[in-house]
Amino acid sequence: MKQAMNTAFKFGKIIFVLLGTGLFLGNGGRADTRANGQTTRPNIVFLIADDWSYPHAGIYGDPTVRTPTFDGLAQMGALFQNAYCAAPSCAPSRASILTSRYPHQLESAGNLWSVIPDAFPNWVTLLEASGYHTGKSRKGWGPGDFEAGGYSHNPAGKDYLDFVAFLKAGKAGQPFAYWFGSQDPHRTYETNSGVKTGMDPASVRVPGFLPDFSCVRNDIMDYYFEVERFDRESGTILATLQKEGLLENTIVVMTSDNGMPFPRAKANLYDYGTRMPLAIYWKGRIEGGQVIADFMNFVDFGPTFLEAAGLKIPEAFQGHSLLEIFSGKDGKTWDRNRVFLERERHANVRKGDLSYPARAIRTKDFLYIRNFEPDRWPGGDPETHQSVGQYGDVDNSISKFLILKMEGSPSDKDYFDLAFGKRPAEELYVLATDPYNLKNEAKNPTFGETLNILRNDLSKWMEEENDLRATQPRTDYWDKVLYTPDYQFKNYDLDAKLDRYRMLKKAGGKLTEVPCKL
Repeated sequence: MKQAMNTAFKFGKIIFVLLGTGLFLGNGGRADTRANGQTTRPNIVFLIADDWSYPHAGIYGDPTVRTPTFDGLAQMGALFQNAYCAAPSCAPSRASILTSRYPHQLESAGNLWSVIPDAFPNWVTLLEASGYHTGKSRKGWGPGDFEAGGYSHNPAGKDYLDFVAFLKAGKAGQPFAYWFGSQDPHRTYETNSGVKTGMDPASVRVPGFLPDFSCVRNDIMDYYFEVERFDRESGTILATLQKEGLLENTIVVMTSDNGMPFPRAKANLYDYGTRMPLAIYWKGRIEGGQVIADFMNFVDFGPTFLEAAGLKIPEAFQGHSLLEIFSGKDGKTWDRNRVFLERERHANVRKGDLSYPARAIRTKDFLYIRNFEPDRWPGGDPETHQSVGQYGDVDNSISKFLILKMEGSPSDKDYFDLAFGKRPAEELYVLATDPYNLKNEAKNPTFGETLNILRNDLSKWMEEENDLRATQPRTDYWDKVLYTPDYQFKNYDLDAKLDRYRMLKKAGGKLTEVPCKL
């Protein structure tokens, strides 16, 4: 980690100048102040990517992707090693962020393409009611229907073209909360965008659940290209904060909603679906350079922002403020040694609109997952559905297509089964030796005691949080909420998709087109 922090300094020096020590920042601009010039309620800037996984940032040690904005925030603020989204799917994850409630507590909003009820307290709405200027640019909560839930605008705030337009709409001296929701690095990607920027495919670390093929490396570089674009656009927002004299009194959070859009990542409870990059900056309240090992779930954002603003935290909120982590006081009020994770329906990719319900508990040493419907396909039905292709919970990509072609022909491991195969009712992963969550140890007697402890802890939490899966494990509640288009079978030409993909490879100083090969 220390080496990664040094690397971050090298590539993030522009951002370090921007954030600096704060000595060159004045109180003026639009910051909320008292008559004596002391700041009062902080501004909040929430920067959220779409499908970006831990550890894909320079400061985490990734050798390929360049993230100077994120790295700079982490150096001048706090870097989290164990931040987790509540669900590895964008709409339920974002609903949990806004309402500080777990997806199973959010009615239909526990699913993708749903309705989010305005009956649940929302930290953006609460800040607005207390005098904050609130708004968003690009992707807020969604995809889904917020109007059917009673909202007059997106739950993340009213829409603004960009951060500059948002600032102009506020009143002088008014504190603000701004949500920047990038669509990066969500698919689809411009093929070869990564290699065209000079990325070296040899430096790419291919996760253990993906085959190490040249086209998979190329796909990962295209993903990195969009991560870098999110980082640059976030840097522009920080530059505006600095220019307007607002950075000194602003909490800046930079993170993602769920994991990378690759097989066995996004829409899965494994680490590459739920473990998120997270950096938080707040001058004077967060000592720079901290590396936080404490666990946090995204339901913790709402209580953190409301406490910082001096507002009462609603009893309906399930998360706990992160501010005590930065207080320097010994001892913590809340257990920060584990998180609970869940998923219901991602896309509509099973006949009968069925979900793939699962719950999990993640600790420092273990990941335990309970799959409530092991007879269902975790990636969606094998048949082509809704024109999204086979196993529709897995985003279409060259990586997916190559793994589909590997069915029945495992190489160093069975990548097809890892990505698309059915899973047992229980999974247990030993993280010290299995960082990619590949070897299920649930039936290993060596870990029998651990399995029982985690199984019981998860069941207890589900009961305490009124999870229907605890008392009615085969409930069809989420299968019947909203989303009911007809199930369709359509032709899906996998060979044609593979044939059309052309990777650029550097040879003799030039980029040359080459086909993908298994």
